[in-house]
Amino acid sequence: MLSDKIKLTAKDILEKDFKTSVRGYKPEDVDKFLDLIIKDYETFHQTIEDLQHEIMRLKKQADDSSSYRRQQPSQPLQPTTGTTNFDILKRLSNLEKHVFGSKLND
Repeated sequence: MLSDKIKLTAKDILEKDFKTSVRGYKPEDVDKFLDLIIKDYETFHQTIEDLQHEIMRLKKQADDSSSYRRQQPSQPLQPTTGTTNFDILKRLSNLEKHVFGSKLND
């Protein structure tokens, strides 16, 4: 998780106090602090890159799925549970009467 890898917050950076020596800040303290900042930025960069790759993969997956659905004929609706063969035959008979009308009687 990202929060486990990041060691500094904006408040930590803002409130960081370096000890001074005769010539100013101790270079070792500044270097250690900058090393932490660099590691955080590398973590941010890698996380952003990973998320961008994930976004591209998901967009491609969505596009592929969408084009696959357009190519496939729509599946007929399955009869609802509780529908019997009699109900299906009755519907089929009504459909035939509707489509062919009086031609069936001739």
